[in-house]
Amino acid sequence: MKNVIETSKLCKSYRRGWLKSHPLQALKDVELSVSPGEVFGLLGPNGAGKTTLIKLLLGILSPSSGRAVVLGQSAGSLSARMKIGYLPENLIFPKHLTAVGALFYYGRLSRLSDSKIRATIPGLLELVGLSGRETESVRKYSKGMRQRLGLAQALLHEPEILVMDEPTDGLDPLGRSQIRVMIETLKQQGKTIFLNSHILQEVELICDRVAILSRGSLQALGTIPELIESYSHGKELRVHLKCRSTEQDAIRKIQEWMFSGSRLQVLSESPPDFVIQLETTEQKPIDELIDRLRLLNVSLLSLERHRIRLEDVFMALVDSPPSS
Repeated sequence: MKNVIETSKLCKSYRRGWLKSHPLQALKDVELSVSPGEVFGLLGPNGAGKTTLIKLLLGILSPSSGRAVVLGQSAGSLSARMKIGYLPENLIFPKHLTAVGALFYYGRLSRLSDSKIRATIPGLLELVGLSGRETESVRKYSKGMRQRLGLAQALLHEPEILVMDEPTDGLDPLGRSQIRVMIETLKQQGKTIFLNSHILQEVELICDRVAILSRGSLQALGTIPELIESYSHGKELRVHLKCRSTEQDAIRKIQEWMFSGSRLQVLSESPPDFVIQLETTEQKPIDELIDRLRLLNVSLLSLERHRIRLEDVFMALVDSPPSS
């Protein structure tokens, strides 16, 4: 099956100032694709262009140049919009409504019949964990409950693509876990999830692929292991070794040893234990340090490698200066 979302040289510019004479390029030649059934994460700092890209895919904005295609149709066309469910970051429900009333309200906006809405509501509330709370006023709902109700309204018309803007923002750990479980359930049902988030740990847990935007340009695109592998190639490896020795000069003897191209330091001491940090681009210095510890009768209590995370890749890309 073809990609469900594709953009080609997608650009969007705004005009600023009193006379609208100062251009601001929010997106610059963005090219990405989303496959059917995957969870795709859109990352970037504030002002990177994430919201602009989502609005272009939803048809709220029109591109200045380039093209966005959703399910084979131009983004913004009626046929494309009818197949997208959207959960905005801060969906505000009329507080006098109950969950059922809110779903009828949004279902009618989606041109669903009352009979269709009535038949769909029980299963949706079961999916999002609001069964038994459907007759309570929305004003009594916690943020997590409102977020789950927002997910229900986004799914009411049975869309093929679900676009989620900061779906776990402001939720406690339990609420974030519940949203992750729901996203996994929807993926198993064949839904394609396109989400924007700044909580990188969440993205690492649930996304199949991610795109990183910075200053309106696409900086990276791929699976998380691919991005980490690309970033870590040639980077220094940091290793922490927790050691124990009753010999008073053991630390001095260790510090006298230095392998070419590596950096070694004692981070903390709490006799007889101490921690060594070794930074190197090769495996050999680690092996030689362990051999030296054995010769000095130093006990190695633990060895921990610093694991490169998506956050490391993200910070390196968004902190880099713009290309000329």
